[in-house]
Amino acid sequence: MKWMINASFAVHPDFKSHTGGTLSFGGGAAQVMSKKQKLNSRSSMEAELIAVDNVVTMMLWTKLFMEWQGYPIDKNILYQDNKSAILLEENGRKSVGKRSRAINICYFFITDQVEKGNVKIKYCPTDDMITDFMTKPLQGEKFRKFRDLILGPQE
Repeated sequence: MKWMINASFAVHPDFKSHTGGTLSFGGGAAQVMSKKQKLNSRSSMEAELIAVDNVVTMMLWTKLFMEWQGYPIDKNILYQDNKSAILLEENGRKSVGKRSRAINICYFFITDQVEKGNVKIKYCPTDDMITDFMTKPLQGEKFRKFRDLILGPQE
């Protein structure tokens, strides 16, 4: 399972960020989500952490659901384009700096899941982050590229 999770920082009139997520099994998107975050964040890195927290329960539930249907899931991969957020998610408190000390401990739930082997986090370049389709107004070639990836192969 390949999950792409992204956030657009402070894009709403009340300066809250926006979360986007997609699940793919290879071709097209099997599950998508796009929603306004309930918390205000102080940086794009915090917005990314909140986005992961918004989607991680869906990631874990989907993995369990697929396994109960008889499809063993060896790799449950989370792709992100923010390297600071990836460091925090993989290392937890060991990566906390001066600007991120106040981040609520609940956002390190993902660190526990990484340590347990339920989720693996990988970097995805911003230009390949399909979830931009759910978080940003895209135009032209980038819009068509991501639309086609989400809808899957067309005849």
